[in-house]
Amino acid sequence: MNTSLRLKALRGATRCENDPRDITCQVGALYDELLLRNGLAEPDLVSVLFSVTADLDALNPAAALRNYGRAGEAALFSLQEAAIAGGPDRTIRVLIHCYMDEGVTPRHVYRNGA
Repeated sequence: MNTSLRLKALRGATRCENDPRDITCQVGALYDELLLRNGLAEPDLVSVLFSVTADLDALNPAAALRNYGRAGEAALFSLQEAAIAGGPDRTIRVLIHCYMDEGVTPRHVYRNGA
């Protein structure tokens, strides 16, 4: 069976407290659920991009994922999300670029009211 791989993007988000342990726990759980729901292994990943609301300044989510012991080979990057009036607070968003079989629809994950 010959399958073609395509570069795809997975989206996800979680809300958490401004505490290093909670950020690490929530980022790790979000990451693990994205991989599990999409049948991915870490070698399938290309990059993991995080945005974080300004009220979460206790720990960088990329550092949290590394502290969680995951994504050792993927390129990680974090940035502060643009402040939008009425936008959600305490939110970390993620965009994962990965290789998936052609024709597979990515399954996105939103946790904790995100």
